[in-house]
Amino acid sequence: MFDVAIAGGALVGAALARGLRGARVALIAPEQPAPAPAPAGFDSRVYAISPGNAAFLAQLGVWNAIAPARRTPVHAMRVYGDDGESLLEFDAYRTGCSELAWIVEDGLLREALWNGLQDQGGLKLFSAASLEALELGAQRASLRLKDGRDLAAQLVVGADGARSLVRAQAGITAAERSYGQRAVVANFACGRPHRNVAYQWFQGARRQGAVLALLPLPGDHVSMVWSVPDAEAARLLALAPAALAGEVTLVSGAAVGELALVTPQRAFPLQQLTAARLVAPRVALAGDAAHVIHPLAGQGANLGLQDARVLAEVLRGREPGRDAGELRLLRRYERGRAEDILAMRTTVHGLFRLFEAGGSGVARLRNAGLNFADRIPVLKNLLMRHAMG
Repeated sequence: MFDVAIAGGALVGAALARGLRGARVALIAPEQPAPAPAPAGFDSRVYAISPGNAAFLAQLGVWNAIAPARRTPVHAMRVYGDDGESLLEFDAYRTGCSELAWIVEDGLLREALWNGLQDQGGLKLFSAASLEALELGAQRASLRLKDGRDLAAQLVVGADGARSLVRAQAGITAAERSYGQRAVVANFACGRPHRNVAYQWFQGARRQGAVLALLPLPGDHVSMVWSVPDAEAARLLALAPAALAGEVTLVSGAAVGELALVTPQRAFPLQQLTAARLVAPRVALAGDAAHVIHPLAGQGANLGLQDARVLAEVLRGREPGRDAGELRLLRRYERGRAEDILAMRTTVHGLFRLFEAGGSGVARLRNAGLNFADRIPVLKNLLMRHAMG
């Protein structure tokens, strides 16, 4: 019998498996990561990894497995209101930090997380396998895989995404709502150096709450995340490379010069999901199985990695001989994550609603709020410290 069975082998599941080195762990991964992009190419999906999570990945032996040239530090961030004038700036150096975040490509991070998993002591990898059924008993959880294999564990962790089978079979409900938006992502060569600055433009009610972000990549390149209504996403996906580059250059005010598309545009649907609870007897949820937020703050992956970090700490720190699936133990994890998840979900959803709302009075208020926050160093530092955790 395993101590822990983890359903899902993406970022959160793989990070948790590495964090439980020495324990008896089953990692059930429907598919292995796709090959990382070639040195001359870029993955169209990237993550803004917080310094706290970079340190966690370093402890796992993952961070240094990513070539330093492919980890791009963010030294500053500029957030613009929808009036074209309001501005909130964050600067790492002014707070004594070396960076606000690191931009890392999805494929490179997944490859680094998986590198060495096959040789980890105590870990059994169920590759190209997926969960079919789960039965929770007083003494153990019984799992049936789609290929007919059976296994048992003290604890089952649902890191199996927003459509989590673990969550459903544990009877944990989730509140879901679609934002009616898609995140269109692509990478560009830029005409001027980005100087390790990340940019974000709120486009307001006229564009139905659209948000454009440009994130620094190695060399003179940037990654775009443009959250737009579904119909607008379809239009952007159909644009020729030069037309898309020209439109992003225009909307961004040529902040990094003229742009040239270097990877095809892709899109992902955006939704909010909140599980009613993170734990049940013999079950814990992590990552998108527990919470999904709008990407305007770039914190979705960070919340999931923080879940893995805290859950690993709780399980490693349990008393000798204590059952890993005991509900009272798992509630330590739930309590340890409740405040951060609530704060991030409330902040992100509130910002989306604020900049989606119409009316000149609301527009003046939200843009004045950006300018006000920019003039209060203590407030800016609090916002930064929370996001960097």
